[in-house]
Amino acid sequence: MQKMLWWFLVLINFSNAFGQTDMRKKAFVFPIESDKSYVSLETQLMKPLKAFTICLHVYTELASTRGYSIFSYATKKQANEILIFWSKDEGYSFSVGGTEVLFKATENTLAPVHICASWESSSGIAELWVDGKPMVRKSLKKGYSVGREASIILGQEQDSFAGSFEENQSLVGDIGDVNMWDFVLSPDEINMVYVGGTVSPNVLNWRALTYEAHGEVFTKPQLWS
Repeated sequence: MQKMLWWFLVLINFSNAFGQTDMRKKAFVFPIESDKSYVSLETQLMKPLKAFTICLHVYTELASTRGYSIFSYATKKQANEILIFWSKDEGYSFSVGGTEVLFKATENTLAPVHICASWESSSGIAELWVDGKPMVRKSLKKGYSVGREASIILGQEQDSFAGSFEENQSLVGDIGDVNMWDFVLSPDEINMVYVGGTVSPNVLNWRALTYEAHGEVFTKPQLWS
């Protein structure tokens, strides 16, 4: 009987640590610069990724002052297994397997920005869409496989698995509508997501999100339509 009670308490604690939540019309808010504030996202991948698409909204005033992390996916072998990062004076940095390509972009500090980033191993083609508009395609890590046992972090860049955060790389602002697929979305599908439609995410689903917030992070109504 005592053993059954112990397992029951373990299950309760686990469910409280990572709860699945419908985040529609909500955003994570990071109000201060910090190396202790972040959100961990939980997913279960059955095999390494040969392709993916990530879409999200981000709203910050940092673009003209410094770089900041947008999406960080690390494995124990590679801290920058997938990284989307804003680099001041350079634009968007998109990394797969520790190799980066840069997408030149003008800063946008006055409005929320919608980003979709996709990659496929077979061709090595990397794409970045900003507010529904495609940027010039790049070549990145052809033939690579993205590891499946990952630490996925919003608000910080991981310089090691689930850690080694730096305050001057943290996000200050809002992030939301974070969805991920294990395939490359077509242009029509990306446009559908951009205007608020759904294309059944199968890696990360904002409408059924399993996450844990750490530090000064708040869930608030989103500020974009």
